[in-house]
Amino acid sequence: MTNYREILRLNSLGVSGRMIAQLCGCSRTTVANVLKKAEAAGLDVPVADDISDEKLREILFPNVGFVSDRKQPDFEHLRKELSKPFVTMMLLWEEYCEQCRLAGEIPYMYSQFCHLFRQYMQVNTTTMKIVKKPGESIEVDWAGKSTEIVNSVTGEISKAYLFIATLPYSKYTYIQAFLSMDIHSWIAGHISAFEYFGGCAKTLIPDNLKTGVTKADKYDPIINKTYSEMASHYGTVVIPARVRKPKDKASVEGEVGAISTKILASLRNQRFFTLHDLNTQLHEKLDEYNAADFQKRAGGRFLVFMEEEQKFLIPLPKTRFEIAEWKIATVGFNYHISVGKMNYSVPYEFIKHKVDVRITSRVIEVFHQNRRIASHARLHGAIGQYRTNEEHMPEAHKAYVEWSSQRFLQWAANVGTNTTAVIQGIFESLEIEQHGYKSCMGILKLADKYSHQRLEAACAKAISYTARPSYKMISLILKNSQDQVVNKVVKDKHSKNKSKGFTRGASYYGGNK
Repeated sequence: MTNYREILRLNSLGVSGRMIAQLCGCSRTTVANVLKKAEAAGLDVPVADDISDEKLREILFPNVGFVSDRKQPDFEHLRKELSKPFVTMMLLWEEYCEQCRLAGEIPYMYSQFCHLFRQYMQVNTTTMKIVKKPGESIEVDWAGKSTEIVNSVTGEISKAYLFIATLPYSKYTYIQAFLSMDIHSWIAGHISAFEYFGGCAKTLIPDNLKTGVTKADKYDPIINKTYSEMASHYGTVVIPARVRKPKDKASVEGEVGAISTKILASLRNQRFFTLHDLNTQLHEKLDEYNAADFQKRAGGRFLVFMEEEQKFLIPLPKTRFEIAEWKIATVGFNYHISVGKMNYSVPYEFIKHKVDVRITSRVIEVFHQNRRIASHARLHGAIGQYRTNEEHMPEAHKAYVEWSSQRFLQWAANVGTNTTAVIQGIFESLEIEQHGYKSCMGILKLADKYSHQRLEAACAKAISYTARPSYKMISLILKNSQDQVVNKVVKDKHSKNKSKGFTRGASYYGGNK
């Protein structure tokens, strides 16, 4: 816009029209027209301060109100479309021209089209400086740039990802490298950051990544259950940034760029063979980075943090948060759930119900509708183990718990030594004692049908075949009455060998020589 006030002021000082045009950045014709209009309007120079530039323009050029006959673009629509991938101003102008052609209207040329859009954005795109309060929030994110770790034996290169946490008020920052960006690394990064800061802020502001936010929503996002549990443990709350709104966590976004250039770039010529070595170097550089003075503000990150922000942080709890994993399981007909190929009991009333399982390195906890219904020490070792709480069993099943290997062996001793040997062999062949109860019960119950003597004989015959006879083998021996013919077969065998056997003499083998 032409500076009419300055033109009139310079003219009153006796400056030539050529010089006025040069100083005000306009043509000599414009200067002459302004002076002519001011004289015709009887305008006093210098112009009074209560007359605005817009009012001055109306006094000098009251009839200037040119309205273009060309179709005005929908600038708000253009702004939204331009934010989409691969959309350019040229494409939008071509679509605008096609709309004008169909409507029989005159479009602007491309240069004027872009100029009008820039003017619209200058007026409608505003920013506001948000003053951060000390200890109010911690912004967290993964750095876009990764670094590398080299296997010292194979030479294989693995990526290391950088977790960054920043306090917006002091810009005090923590970084740590991880080999993955899973939930365990995400939670571990937060815990280390809280311990580095010596406390936690009132809110955590992450991005909408899956490890932090299960479902992104503008008004009601669903936070990952483990992440939410960690926040509750430290007395803070998770408030994710809006989708595609990086300014919601502008501090950590700025620190990501600064750390990438000032820390990662400085380590570009070094090779790291372990994650520990990499983090050691990162933390040394980080201390230097936090201690450095600000360029446009007094002090540095560490100084401002210690003097102004640390006292506003929430104190850390007495115990460190233990990372837990959550999963959904269905209770089976045996009132057990399977977790990591191990089996844990729950009250039998919840058979076929879906339950939430909280898994830590030491404990398995089972929840139904946010109420804990079972808790077990976590099993380790051979897969397929069972951990059963007797209180979870139906009344009819509780009596079964009273059985033991000693009781079965005492029962077998009443039948005979061979039966005892069979029962003992079954228990010795199994890693889990309870898995042999059913088989032992079946064998000993055969005495009710066939008598103790026949069962003892059947066990003796089965042992002659194998050291680990099964219920099926003994049952078949009794069913086929093989236990009753065992002595007769042995007797016939000996008599047959005695009547028909012969011994060759020494002459047959050449003994006469």
